[in-house]
Amino acid sequence: MFGRRTATEPSAEPAQRLAAAAEAAGRQDYDTALSIWNALAHAGDARAQAEIGQCFANGWGIEQDTVLARTWLELSAKNGDEVGQRLLADFLFNGNDGNSDRTIAEEWYERAAKQGEPHAQDMLSWILTDGDHRAPDYAAARQWALAAAAQGIAPSMTRLGLLFHNALGVERDAKQAADWWTKAALLGDADGRAMLGVAYHLGAGLAKDPVRALAWLLLARNSGSPFAVRYFDTVNASCSVEQRNAAAILTYRDPMSWERAP
Repeated sequence: MFGRRTATEPSAEPAQRLAAAAEAAGRQDYDTALSIWNALAHAGDARAQAEIGQCFANGWGIEQDTVLARTWLELSAKNGDEVGQRLLADFLFNGNDGNSDRTIAEEWYERAAKQGEPHAQDMLSWILTDGDHRAPDYAAARQWALAAAAQGIAPSMTRLGLLFHNALGVERDAKQAADWWTKAALLGDADGRAMLGVAYHLGAGLAKDPVRALAWLLLARNSGSPFAVRYFDTVNASCSVEQRNAAAILTYRDPMSWERAP
């Protein structure tokens, strides 16, 4: 009948309640958020289970408890929630309960990544490039970085630039490297900004520009990029006083006003 939901029609209520819980958590009202998540989690909602696990892991609105955190995250992950799988992978990778297992963490990252979870795709790409528990697989790292980059994950864009710059699993391509670093830099990634600065300093993949080189490295250094720390003094020493002043002025402007995305 009109206005009545059929037995097979999905209810929008859980999604609405999850949204309300997220909004409450966003304003740090964890009492409200946890009351919603708790009801949904005990009713079998895997995303709510992931949220409760995250709260126990971080002590958000509740006493930190790594045993309960792992219990809830495992329940969510095994129930197929991609966020729960990624959070469980984070938990295991970092050894939040004192028992790091990076091999199992990688398996959960891969499950989440295959479901399209962008941060899992980014982390899996990092593991396949730099992970210390396994041999690199640069081809797979590139594919997962591309997947994450397509969803706007800036660190994966920076990683793609490094893969092209260092010829890891691909032909060396300075232009592609610089393009990826530009995209990452404009999204605010500190390492992307540092590497773009280096590219401008070397004239690698784009025209040499000492002012832009130093400006990007200044922004990257202020954001704590280790790449910026490594290269800043060399680039700064190569600039004239006028170039240093011009670079400093640029850092007070929106980078979108002086850099164009490829």
